[in-house]
Amino acid sequence: MSELILGISAFYHDSAAALVDDGVVVAAAQEERFTRVRHDSSFPAHAVGYCLRQAEARLDDVAKVAYYEDPALKFRRVMATFLGDAPHGLKTFRDVMPDWLSWKYRIKHTLGRHLADLDRGRVPEIEYRGHHESHAASAFLPSPFDSAAVLCMDGVGEWATTTIWHGRGDRLRLLAEMRFPHSLGLLYSAFTDFCGFKVDSGEYKLMGLAPYGRPRYAEVIRRNLIDLKEDGSFRLNTRHFEFLHGQRMTGRAFESLFGGPPRKPEEALTEREFDLAASVQAVTEEAVLGLARAARRLTGERRLCMAGGVALNCVANGRLADQGIFDRLWIQPAAGDAGGALGAALAVAARTAARAGTPRKVAADGRDAMSGALLGPCHTDTDIAGFLNRRRIPYQRLSTDELVARLACALAEGNVVGWFQGRMEFGPRALGARSILGDPRNPDMQSTMNQKIKFRESFRPFAPSVLAADAEDYFDLRQESPYMLLVAPVSVDQRLERPAGEDDATGLDRLRLQRSTVPAVTHVDHSARIQTVTEHVNPLYHRLLTAFKEKTGCPVLVNTSFNVRGEPIVASPGDAYTCFMRTDIDLLAMGHFLLDKRDQPDWSDTADWRSTIPLD
Repeated sequence: MSELILGISAFYHDSAAALVDDGVVVAAAQEERFTRVRHDSSFPAHAVGYCLRQAEARLDDVAKVAYYEDPALKFRRVMATFLGDAPHGLKTFRDVMPDWLSWKYRIKHTLGRHLADLDRGRVPEIEYRGHHESHAASAFLPSPFDSAAVLCMDGVGEWATTTIWHGRGDRLRLLAEMRFPHSLGLLYSAFTDFCGFKVDSGEYKLMGLAPYGRPRYAEVIRRNLIDLKEDGSFRLNTRHFEFLHGQRMTGRAFESLFGGPPRKPEEALTEREFDLAASVQAVTEEAVLGLARAARRLTGERRLCMAGGVALNCVANGRLADQGIFDRLWIQPAAGDAGGALGAALAVAARTAARAGTPRKVAADGRDAMSGALLGPCHTDTDIAGFLNRRRIPYQRLSTDELVARLACALAEGNVVGWFQGRMEFGPRALGARSILGDPRNPDMQSTMNQKIKFRESFRPFAPSVLAADAEDYFDLRQESPYMLLVAPVSVDQRLERPAGEDDATGLDRLRLQRSTVPAVTHVDHSARIQTVTEHVNPLYHRLLTAFKEKTGCPVLVNTSFNVRGEPIVASPGDAYTCFMRTDIDLLAMGHFLLDKRDQPDWSDTADWRSTIPLD
């Protein structure tokens, strides 16, 4: 008889649920996709409901619920921080204590009440797993390795901010730990906030901004903010930060180091922000490399698994892959707190299997156990047809061959395609299930997508999807990158001669210079955040890329998430159609149905819809 374990992360940010059946991942999804609230922190009722439906199960069928952290330990850290910093932060203390005393401390009771409200049977036993244990389990247990070093880096869990583990079989052994307030994630978030972006949301913007600047503040950061030790550990100089005192990340001491107050959100970017981004990115990469060397030294392993929010820094990941400290990297695609739901469930399942004498199985072909991160809901052609017909939406129904051929031609002609196929991705990246696609050879495609479709800042780069078999012809990539979590240089063979005026261009002026045969996915430093696509993981998307290659000779497509700025990735046919009609997407492919914007009825919103979506 199989044993179902339901994992939950909730109440801080990126709430999610995941369901594991005898150690096999059945389903996983973030709550934000259903509620349409970005980074939704509420109890993941919709995600839990989806996971149970996917397994055709009720709560009665679930052996245990695994929660992704220990609230008692977290409460002790919160209390110790306030008491150690008194009388600073008194207002914040007064603001947060009522929630802790009323429900956050009693998470089992809170979870039980929410689960009971679902009316899906009796509430199973609820078990806590440590925050970093959940990250480590999410990194190692679905990986393709039977043994590996495991590195987890984030802002903070209960106390831990950085941990190194040794994974063997179905066991994880903690080898090293760094504790709050010494946090690489909090350092990066401080600069995110100082540069005018949202914490826990805008870190990827800071990473994308870095190539436009020079790391002229890197030594200031090393000298005043973070002490990088030779053994890979580090310490923050907390007197330059404000996160110990309350909800601000930085204050006057930080401002004095970097020439004045922080940039206000949506203000024009200046050279200072470019250079700050470049500087903290450079220091972060140094820290990650130091931690990786420590993990290699402590475990003796040649393979590394990673999770935690810092593991989403794909530039640092790319540099780590290039350094050769490890032969192979595997990074959990839902590396942030959403992935903690999966890790908690896997940790409980692994312990149960170990007690039963059932060893963890690793695929002989080297595949991981994440199913390409395609673990979310699927809408069948029947579902899609029902939606389209109820709304009297014009469409064409095509065979797979017809659909792929039509889209390959349309993309080659410069059209932008909304692509809604199969099961939704788990994690922050669109990987060819809920994607917006374009021709990477088109030098205007990046600005078109940013300004007319995504409604976001012009500097933000787009990622290429490339047929795995052709990746080395376009990118200097040391290994496959199925989850878009590695940045690597565009191949020298694909680069163009040095653009005229490059030496004189500064800041965003550099964006307009064409650097390669695939300019829409080539960043200003000749890099790209790559997704390699194989037939066995996503056969339909692989067919589309193959058809585009046959049409154009290019095995690459621009792939960005199917949403607009500030909005979660689309989850339903209704979400996809709304986004299609509100933007300049030309064609929408949902299942076997093709919608042409020119055939659609006029679209109007009752209000300014963009004002209803908070900016990210």
